[in-house]
Amino acid sequence: QVQFVESGGGLVHPGGSMTLSCAASRTLFSFSIIAWYRQAPGKQREWVATISRDQHTNYPHSVKDRFAISTDNAKNTVYLQMNNLKLEDTAVYYCNSPAPVYQWGQGTQVTVSS
Repeated sequence: QVQFVESGGGLVHPGGSMTLSCAASRTLFSFSIIAWYRQAPGKQREWVATISRDQHTNYPHSVKDRFAISTDNAKNTVYLQMNNLKLEDTAVYYCNSPAPVYQWGQGTQVTVSS
């Protein structure tokens, strides 16, 4: 069973930056795609970034040009650099494979507040 452990969340002011980390329990090369997701209170979980095995990235319009996903394959770790954070970025952030989806980790809380 694959495990993902997210970390790096916290409280940040609007306009601030934060980097999240996600440690996978096996080599990232075993995944075709890895994604970051988020779930805000009362809302469905949504994807915010994907990266393929060949490093192709993709973002929804809501975070494009503000978020950047990257990997450190030696550490089996996926990162999410978030810049110019907005109040609506407040959520619990998770990483996982889109297909198949494995057991969700605990996530890491990101709170954007003034």
